[in-house]
Amino acid sequence: MNFQNPVSVTEIAQKYGLKIYGDASLFALGINEIHKVRPGDITFVDVEKYYAKSLNSAATIIIINKEVPCPDGKVLLITDDPFAVYNQMVWEQRPMKYLTSDRGENLKIGDNTHIDYGAVIGHDVIIGNDCYIQSGAFIGDGTIIGDRVNIQAGALIGTDAFYFKKINGHYTKWRSGGRVIIENDVEIGAGCTINRGVSGETIIGEGTKMDCQVHIGHGVVIGKHCLIIAQTGIAGKSSIGDYSTIYGQVGIAQNVHIGAKSVILGKSGVSKDLEGGKTYYGTPAGDAKEKFREIAAVKMLIDESTI
Repeated sequence: MNFQNPVSVTEIAQKYGLKIYGDASLFALGINEIHKVRPGDITFVDVEKYYAKSLNSAATIIIINKEVPCPDGKVLLITDDPFAVYNQMVWEQRPMKYLTSDRGENLKIGDNTHIDYGAVIGHDVIIGNDCYIQSGAFIGDGTIIGDRVNIQAGALIGTDAFYFKKINGHYTKWRSGGRVIIENDVEIGAGCTINRGVSGETIIGEGTKMDCQVHIGHGVVIGKHCLIIAQTGIAGKSSIGDYSTIYGQVGIAQNVHIGAKSVILGKSGVSKDLEGGKTYYGTPAGDAKEKFREIAAVKMLIDESTI
């Protein structure tokens, strides 16, 4: 998530009562959770086993709960509760803006786009040319939709990330400050749900077609010209390569990367990265031919045992 304008480290430290350790002359350009960080970003860490990952990441500014050696070119902002500071900063950058009608503020709609009666569009939404949004669809704040996009009835786009941090036995919700970006020529089926990112973008690539009742978690990146069939669920921060096909009722775990031109057969469960250009089946998903041989071998053993 980018800031509208760079913010100095000293200003941030003064506002939130943080101790500066490192280069105090730096400026923050944005804020992101660790898997999305870029140079100039703020991130946070409050568990010691993740210190190295955060300190060695692309992030320039790390909110942390302990003074440790600061890498060159970075700055640490020290506080007892890094998550609370991080979450508050996201809230301030993306404050809650309630809807009082079915059309939000700063809505931009392209030529020849039709939005049915009964569709609800949030604030700061951009919709391209030649789109069709059916009744009952919801488009959340900050969503960007390209040209020639069809969104069928009951699709919910830009809903909050399902993302919580456990603190003292209770779950505290992260503010969803990210967006959904839908590129050109995408089809979103009826009843699909697409969460926005916590701080980055959830992206549906150009030409991708989604059947009904597909769920896309926060920060997921779907490549170009993919086919995703009904009742598939893709958990947060996973990515799908271009020209991939995912058949019905597939479940994909979080933080998984699936290579381009993959085919995942129905009812499979994906729990780890998959190489592109292959067909997969089963739970856990593996090479389809090997899985089918395993099934045949087990069947033969059962048949022999009954003789």
